[in-house]
Amino acid sequence: QVQLVDSGGGLVQAGGSLRLSCVASGDTFSVASMAWFRQAPGKEREFVANIGWRAGSTLYDDSVNGRFTISRDHAKNKMALQMNSLKPEDTAVYFCAASSFSIGRSANGYPYWGQGTQVTVSS
Repeated sequence: QVQLVDSGGGLVQAGGSLRLSCVASGDTFSVASMAWFRQAPGKEREFVANIGWRAGSTLYDDSVNGRFTISRDHAKNKMALQMNSLKPEDTAVYFCAASSFSIGRSANGYPYWGQGTQVTVSS
């Protein structure tokens, strides 16, 4: 089992920045892929970005590519999402997720989830 705790959300004006963090504990040696998803009110959970835990390869959704950067720190069992040039449409609850397999964009492939952190971008 892997436990995830995400944090760092808040209220920011359009054009601003936020940095989200996710700390993993438990069977972290089994983690192969970690990701960020987000869910806006009335919408389905959607993929934001993921990172291979060992090799560090990254994948971004087109909507955030060039504005968001995902990273990981093995020593601290920590993943981060640096969000720059935020837009009102980025407003959502952001969730970190982890899998023991190299999974792509599908939320169904991630069995471990954080509790979510709210990001609100005002116009």
